[in-house]
Amino acid sequence: MSDAGEAEHLTEVRRWLRFAREDLAAAQASLRYHGFVPRQACFLAQQAAEKAPKAILVFLQVDFPRRHDLDALRNLIPPDWSVTLEPLHLQVLTEWAVEARYPGDLPEPTDEDAREALSLAQAVCAPVYRDFAARGIRPGS
Repeated sequence: MSDAGEAEHLTEVRRWLRFAREDLAAAQASLRYHGFVPRQACFLAQQAAEKAPKAILVFLQVDFPRRHDLDALRNLIPPDWSVTLEPLHLQVLTEWAVEARYPGDLPEPTDEDAREALSLAQAVCAPVYRDFAARGIRPGS
């Protein structure tokens, strides 16, 4: 890859990381807001947990499906990335990609659901950020 191509590639990786951080920050902020809507926090948490692993896949130039299945995304990541080491139950977060956005058969998410979603998203994002920092890459614009 040329120097210009490498710079462009790293810019794209940083954008994915920044979007993940922003979604996580918005989920955290929504929980502090007096009139917060749990489904919005659940959706934002899911989005953060989806974009952080996708940043790895973009970095590694691995094609990934345009789906929200977090376990499937994590399974595409090589084992030398920390996010693959935690036995997280990501199906809970995967469901919020759609269930939190549209009325359906499932009950409305609760405050506790939102807090659990945020906790899971943090558990996904933190090792991704650490692994990128160890490679000298931080979120950017």
